[in-house]
Amino acid sequence: MAPHLREGETIATLSGRWISLAHTAAAYAAFIGALIVGIQLHYHKIVENEYYGYPQEWIPSVSATIGDRFPERSVFQFFIALTSGPRFALILLWYIMTARPNSTLPLFVAGMGIFRTLTCGGWTYVTSTDDHHWHDVYMISYLVATLPWSLGCLALSPPNRRAIRYRKVLAAAFFGNLVPLVYFFIQHKVHRVAGAYTIYAVFEWNAVLLDVAFDAVTYLDFDGFEVIVRDLKGVSKGAARPVADAVLEKEKDKPIGQTFGGIFSWDDAIDAAADAYTGVRKFVFWSILTSLGLTIWYFPLWHMGISGYEAFVMSTVSPFLLGVPAIRSLVVRNLRTVHLLSLSGLAAYLVKSPEYRLFTVAWATAMTCLAWTATWYAERSQPGRLEAKISGWSIGLIASSIAKFAFWTNNPVWPIVNAVNGGWNKVGLALAVLAVLRSTRTRPAGGREMPLLGKAGNGGSSTLAACGLAGLFFGLHSLLSDSSTMILWVWEGYPVTGPLASPHGAYTIFAMGLGLLIGLFFEDLARSWTFYGLGSIGAAVLTLRGNWFGFSGALVMTVYLLAVTPTLIASATRHAPARTFGLAFLFYNILVLAHVWVVAYAFVPGGPVMREHTDWVMTAMMLGVGAGIFSATASVTSRVTHRPKSPVAPGRKLRSYYLYVLLGLQLLSISVAYVRFPTYDYKAYHEDEKLLTAGIWTIHFSLDNDMWSSERRMRDAIKELEIDVMGLLESDLQRIIMGNRDTTQFLADDLGMYVDYGPGPNKHTWGAALLSKFPIVNSTHHLLPSPVGELAPAIHATLDVYGELVDVFVFHSGQEEDPEDRRLQSEYLARLMGTSPRPSILLSYLVTKPKEGNYHTYVSETSGMKDIDASDWDRWCEYILYKGLKRVGYARVSRGTITDTEIQVGKFLVGQPEGSDERIGEDQVPPGQRFPAIFRGEGVRGHRYHVFDEPRYFQ
Repeated sequence: MAPHLREGETIATLSGRWISLAHTAAAYAAFIGALIVGIQLHYHKIVENEYYGYPQEWIPSVSATIGDRFPERSVFQFFIALTSGPRFALILLWYIMTARPNSTLPLFVAGMGIFRTLTCGGWTYVTSTDDHHWHDVYMISYLVATLPWSLGCLALSPPNRRAIRYRKVLAAAFFGNLVPLVYFFIQHKVHRVAGAYTIYAVFEWNAVLLDVAFDAVTYLDFDGFEVIVRDLKGVSKGAARPVADAVLEKEKDKPIGQTFGGIFSWDDAIDAAADAYTGVRKFVFWSILTSLGLTIWYFPLWHMGISGYEAFVMSTVSPFLLGVPAIRSLVVRNLRTVHLLSLSGLAAYLVKSPEYRLFTVAWATAMTCLAWTATWYAERSQPGRLEAKISGWSIGLIASSIAKFAFWTNNPVWPIVNAVNGGWNKVGLALAVLAVLRSTRTRPAGGREMPLLGKAGNGGSSTLAACGLAGLFFGLHSLLSDSSTMILWVWEGYPVTGPLASPHGAYTIFAMGLGLLIGLFFEDLARSWTFYGLGSIGAAVLTLRGNWFGFSGALVMTVYLLAVTPTLIASATRHAPARTFGLAFLFYNILVLAHVWVVAYAFVPGGPVMREHTDWVMTAMMLGVGAGIFSATASVTSRVTHRPKSPVAPGRKLRSYYLYVLLGLQLLSISVAYVRFPTYDYKAYHEDEKLLTAGIWTIHFSLDNDMWSSERRMRDAIKELEIDVMGLLESDLQRIIMGNRDTTQFLADDLGMYVDYGPGPNKHTWGAALLSKFPIVNSTHHLLPSPVGELAPAIHATLDVYGELVDVFVFHSGQEEDPEDRRLQSEYLARLMGTSPRPSILLSYLVTKPKEGNYHTYVSETSGMKDIDASDWDRWCEYILYKGLKRVGYARVSRGTITDTEIQVGKFLVGQPEGSDERIGEDQVPPGQRFPAIFRGEGVRGHRYHVFDEPRYFQ
């Protein structure tokens, strides 16, 4: 606080404008000075990037200018140091000017300003050359904090039209500038377009100029300030209302005013964060629900058929218990206890036995479904509080999706992860307990003020409402519990003409947040039939089309599902909870089973009826949502009749805190997308030898023998075997029963490999994927003839291997029980391989004995392919075939406890003739072409050379 001085007493004066001028001058001097010095001394070096140099690139990027070389780096750091003093003074003056009673927004904005200043120091003095990781962390933090800083300054701007106009223009220009900046960065990094980095650099420099200019506008506001400090115009006393207050006064009787008006409460804000995290407000709910299918799937996977444990899918129908009045009363009065019981699902990772771990998760699922239904029912007479709980539930789904986005599609609190394979179980459980205790400290309203509704003529139908919830729950779980699920639905291979799991998963998360906002602020639109029609069209486009067009439909459907969530849940609470939510979870379970039946039809009773009918499942989902909309629309009149006497505005005020949480989550998703952006600078293990090491592995859906997620142990084996091209089978995990996961994302990011996911989840296969250290020039997906049994997926990819095009085929044949399927598939694949004039490798699962039956179709004149080791008689499933390459060696490596199938690996030299079948000793093979020695003898972590106990090498 400024000291109290007698009127007219002045010790020294300095116009506040000089603070702004000093900040602007020092900042521009830092960037422009470094640019001038860099161009004068190191022009050709700082315009060069990893792909091109001068003259293709002729403008240096900001990072290359300020961080790579002396003395321009020193010039930049010197002037940035000078900028820090005026910068802190500018933030202080801005806070003094905008602070007013009962408002914490000025303090928040000042905090963001200080945070930006500190992170600027981080990326200034820790250059990308010093530590690329921390440089990126500081830079991302700075960019993320720019959004709340800019919006906060706009909201708090004094009534100076000129300054407000400049801020709006500069802020819009800065954030609009990010779009072409990202576009040309992708053109450079992904597509390697010559000159794209120069255009990117133009937009990068433009961002710098606009960022500094935005803060320079304070020159117009600080005219009324002098430092000592004496306030000459009274702006620091709140005499002049900021723009935000004027807007809120105008909108005070509308939802926006009721949401953001009033005094900020830290207690309510913490409650909102706790609500969004806990089972009460649904991060933990979604974590437990999505883990149920995973723990069930383990058993039919290892039993190779129905095991009996599938019955636990019915754990979700626990809300039927609320039909007993005594149980309903007990649960409603003891919600804290029931929610705490549900947290046993987060502690399930401590249970080693897969059976008992499933029992624990099933119990937790029953408890969380029961508790959440009772929570909604108890608050049904308080629309504001009910809306807050629905908001927290929806934000919990978004938070869960972001967590999976950050952890490569694994939820860090699932019972299939632990401290060894990437889990954060202890942290998650501790936070969940604290959050439950915090968010359940007040008792619910109890639902006594509002009578239950009856049949359709009296406020809608409980059965139709249940259908609506079933469709909603299924849509949210099957399509939106992971941000990459729908992206993989529309994936069609290389060259890339559609979205990627990273960074475009952030688009899905943004659409989820937008949909929730529409549902909260435009309720009539959310429950309109027009909006339902748009959502249905989006679902159809997603189901039937691919690439960006298909994904656009996915985003429309995403917005719709989140928008309709508050309407459907609020409407359902007006009916008996057992009849509505119990039936809803029962119908939801039917949809879950149906969406498994479409691919598992060969293993389940009545399966052929649902074979490949994802379109039926999507239609049923949207029809269910439509039934819920019909019931909700019918209950509108009744809702008005039974409106509580207490105003809704206090409840609407709670919206603001959930929106703050939502904004924070959106910024977090953007940060994750940035951090996970592929580098595409991958290198093969033995470039000097021009060696290509290829492997095939059936990974059993990334669940090991003890029900733990196995991708990290897979990563270690692939890395230590130095595999450049890896075919993965049984890799499609994007279904509810598999947790909506994608192991290839982690493997590709961690190992530094390009990835083709293969035919998407809506193609009804068990999956085939390709990982490659070499650029994938082109790839196509094939579904081979399967008139009786399961579909057989195949990938045909063309790789750029040391400047030579090499074709790689990844293929999973049909079952042993379907010989006609396998015969047709062998003929199809033989013709496909035979059409390639290039050197080729087949990484496959053929289901045949060597030199018998279909083997002679795969290894034939039609295909032109040769067996990597025709003398290896002990094979049935996995095979490696090749043509046009020199075969160096072949090895079989035991699976450990990761899966039920070994790893087969072959080494090839590119650009050399095929060679002979004569075997040679390892001592005759150059060291760079040998298999790793660590897998000899007992090997490592259960992986060792087996069958012939050592690699085989060929002349």
